[in-house]
Amino acid sequence: MKKTLQIGRLKLCWLRGGSFELDGGTAFGPVPKTLWSKKISADQDNYVPIRAWPILVKTPTELIILESGLGNKLSGKQRKIFRIREEWYILQDLADLGIRREEIDYVILSHYDWDHSAGVVMHEAGRLELTFPKARHIIQKTEWEDVLHPNKRSSHTYWQINIETLQKSGNLELVQGESEIVRGIKAVLTGGHTRGHQIVTLESEAEKGVYLGDLLPTHMHYNPLWVTAYDNFPLDSIAMKELYLDRFVREAAWFILYQDPIYQACKFDLEGTITNFF
Repeated sequence: MKKTLQIGRLKLCWLRGGSFELDGGTAFGPVPKTLWSKKISADQDNYVPIRAWPILVKTPTELIILESGLGNKLSGKQRKIFRIREEWYILQDLADLGIRREEIDYVILSHYDWDHSAGVVMHEAGRLELTFPKARHIIQKTEWEDVLHPNKRSSHTYWQINIETLQKSGNLELVQGESEIVRGIKAVLTGGHTRGHQIVTLESEAEKGVYLGDLLPTHMHYNPLWVTAYDNFPLDSIAMKELYLDRFVREAAWFILYQDPIYQACKFDLEGTITNFF
């Protein structure tokens, strides 16, 4: 049985959604290597490890997935470009927990970049289908507008193979601003990384957690000025990080992590020192 993080009556479990490697310069954007290399080592090609591990959230009545992992559709060329190191085992991990993919009620996506959305649609028996065929897929309306009408920059990360099946499925639910998905779990529009980027807050029995998506891709990005080269609106990212880090650190919330190569979740003090981790 996989170890779970308990937040009140919510149980969180991380599923193996694959891992890859990313150039350190893009992972840490404007931050000099002399600084970020103190926190993580790069290989001889300057690449650092990145996870893509979706989070299963079990409420007393629902099953929710945050993000979807790397999926099973990457071509050989894509696997080489993105230096895939671990496979997408999300369905096997769910099976080990006694959960069928048809039982997932919601999939919440912070945004639709390929490394967050590629697991939404899977190859199965020679065709494309939704990985979680009965789940409502929660995305900000602004994000989906940009997915359907990408600019030159975003067209390289919003992949058509991940879009059409969801678009035609009837399972897409677009939200605007702040929306409570189920009791105690909210999606909140922040922008920053993308125009329609959203975070997810969790609250149960006076305990709190927050998933900041790519505003906080790893614990190493705690400093508000440490943004990735992929942030489309970096000044917005910085402002939102300052707002939500201060708020949730003061509330002693767990910071839930999807791509961190070391931790699944952690707590910080106001100086950014980790005070607890999972």
